[in-house]
Amino acid sequence: MNKNYFIDSHAHLYREYYPNDLYEVIRRALEHRVEKIILPCVSDESVPDIFEATSLFPKNLFPLIGLHPTDVNRNFKRQLTMLEKHLYDHSVVGIGETGIDLYHDKTFYAEQVLAFETQLNWAKDLNKPLSIHIRDGFNETLSVLKKYKSTPLRGILHCFSGGIQEAKWAIDNGFLLGISGVITFKKNKLQDIIKETGIMALALETDAPFLAPDPYRGKRNESAYIPLIAEKIAAVLEISVEEVLNITTTNVETLFNL
Repeated sequence: MNKNYFIDSHAHLYREYYPNDLYEVIRRALEHRVEKIILPCVSDESVPDIFEATSLFPKNLFPLIGLHPTDVNRNFKRQLTMLEKHLYDHSVVGIGETGIDLYHDKTFYAEQVLAFETQLNWAKDLNKPLSIHIRDGFNETLSVLKKYKSTPLRGILHCFSGGIQEAKWAIDNGFLLGISGVITFKKNKLQDIIKETGIMALALETDAPFLAPDPYRGKRNESAYIPLIAEKIAAVLEISVEEVLNITTTNVETLFNL
């Protein structure tokens, strides 16, 4: 069945980042046919804002529960305990964002791995999809994921930044590649990667309020810019925007059981 709306598979649309104009941001998204938006969680502190936003727009916003790797510290077990109690809320559609980030600080690398494994176990036990964050840690992340090869883990490699080998591994193991506004930037490798992978395992995302696509690069991002990402993918793959919309929307709806 052909779709007539986009999905933003990763956007932080809640009070912390949009304290004064969340309604306007959602209105603009809907005007640009972005009707469903997945809200990743970064720590227990973001949970109240996420649930507030999803309660205001229950047909449009869908929450995840997770601990972001850069929020992992020596108290990560307490954080995970506080987050775990929210996993059973009927509105929660997946786990994340979780993963490994060695870009800013490697101090708590061992703790990041343990936190990641805990959340992978949540996903396995609850049969929930994952939103996985990887930055300067692809080898480390894949080495953890390979331990779960015999389990039916699935999800999105959020804001995909790996190479073609990592992309092929992800696709072969049931993961979608999250394509953000980075693909609209000059001199980025994503364009070459999707030429090799094709459209069938892609998901659109903004990572709002970060990583706004051209021509808004450097400004606050929002879900209304998803069509710009779709247009760039369509141009690179020489297919229609409607085909990009139909396939990526179906991918995300199927993954998160929306």
